[in-house]
Formats: sequence, structure tokens, C-alpha cells
Amino acid sequence: SPFNQANGIFEEHKDKWAIVTGLNLPMLIEAYGARLSTNSAHELAAHLVDAGRQGVKVKPESLEPKPKAAPAKAAAPVNAGKPGKMEYVLARIDSRLLHGQVATTWTKTTNPNRIIVVSDNVAKDNMRSTLIKEAAPAGVKAHVIPIDQMIKIAKDDKHFGGQRVMLLFETPEDAQRAIEGGVPLKEVNVGSMAHSVGKVQPNKVLAFDQTDIDSFKKMESEGITFDVRKVPADSKDNLDHILASAQAELDKQKQ
Repeated sequence: SPFNQANGIFEEHKDKWAIVTGLNLPMLIEAYGARLSTNSAHELAAHLVDAGRQGVKVKPESLEPKPKAAPAKAAAPVNAGKPGKMEYVLARIDSRLLHGQVATTWTKTTNPNRIIVVSDNVAKDNMRSTLIKEAAPAGVKAHVIPIDQMIKIAKDDKHFGGQRVMLLFETPEDAQRAIEGGVPLKEVNVGSMAHSVGKVQPNKVLAFDQTDIDSFKKMESEGITFDVRKVPADSKDNLDHILASAQAELDKQKQ
């Protein structure tokens, strides 16, 4: 998306660059007029934000909203840091991890106060981790942690009482490893799995290689059930049928 591209470049130059969104005409005029009189992009950005806010007017003036009092400090989640284990409101496999569908529809449906991306690969990638944390919806804290750390946290019954957690896995292999390590999941939502070389794609959003199929079958043998749908409003698909189609395509490729 434009945001991801701009933010990725910004991370490499944030000591000199600034990003301003929500353009209006006063901001555009000020940007043109002040570009040579300001000393840095940061100074110009701060000036544009103020100009943009002052440039929003309404007639009649009685519709102008009254200044709001300073917001009170947000309260910590109930029982945060208290004895007890976290509650898993959703565990999802999605190669896109935290994106619009997750940040809006799924968080409204499951009401988590924390979203945890569980991935060794993403935990090592500072840029992806930063983007994920910034994409979290208001009132929800996002984290990116390695799989072994998630296993350790899942076994802690002293510090996570009151935490409603959504877990996001990039691959079925990551989910399988977490479950086998002791993360007590009973159901996993399967949202999207991106196509890549060597994978087959039996439907529009799910692509598999043999390792993926084996991971799902292993989790099924351990009693895990699967909810296959992109968003809550979708009807559920049958994972066994999808896996059978994927296996048939992979077997055909081998012939």
C-alpha cells in the first residue's frame, strides 16, 4: 500500500524526513509558500499540521465543535498483570498478518486488548515489526514475538490475567510449532496463505505446498479444528476438501 511504501522509506531517513497525511488546500498553499523559509522537513511538517487544522472551517460557526478537555489517562485492562493466563479470543493463520480485515472486522468480533504476531522471521525484521505495531486499531496493543517466547508466555499463569489475545501466525508450520510447544489452542482460523513458487492454489486465497498440508493434518490429528474464512461474515469452507484438492494438484505435478 502507499502507506507501507512511504513508511518503509521513512524508517531509513526519519532523522531528516517527515510524513504528513490528510491534505487540504491550506496545507498545500502553506507547503508551497513555506518550503524555502523553513530549515528542515520536521519544521515544515509541524507548520503544515497546524495550518491544516486551522484551515478547516464550518458555517454557521455554531457548528464548530467546542474544545475538548484533555483526555484522562487510559486505564489498564482489567486484571492486567494479575494472576491468571491470557484468554485466546482468536488464533489465525494469515500470510498478510495484521491488515485491514484483521484490524477492523475480526477485532470488532472478538474484542481483543492485545494482538500478538507469533513469528521468528517477522520478529527479526524491524521494518515489518514496526509496520505491524502501527497498524493496530485504537485501544489494542500489538506485539511481535518469536515462537519460543510465545510458548513461554502461554505457560505463565502469574502475569497475564485479564488479557484477551488475538494470535496471528504467518504459516501453518508456525502455528503447529506453537501448539506442540504448549500454546493451548483448540481452534485456528485460516484466512489467507499467499502463493509462491512450488505451491498450488485450490481456491482464491489459500496456497499450499506439501509441508503446509502435512502441518494441517498433524494439527488435525491432535484435535485442532479449523475455521476457514477471511472475515466473520463469510461462510465457512471445509478444510479437508481444500487439502484434498491441493494434494491432488501436488501429486499431479510430481507425475
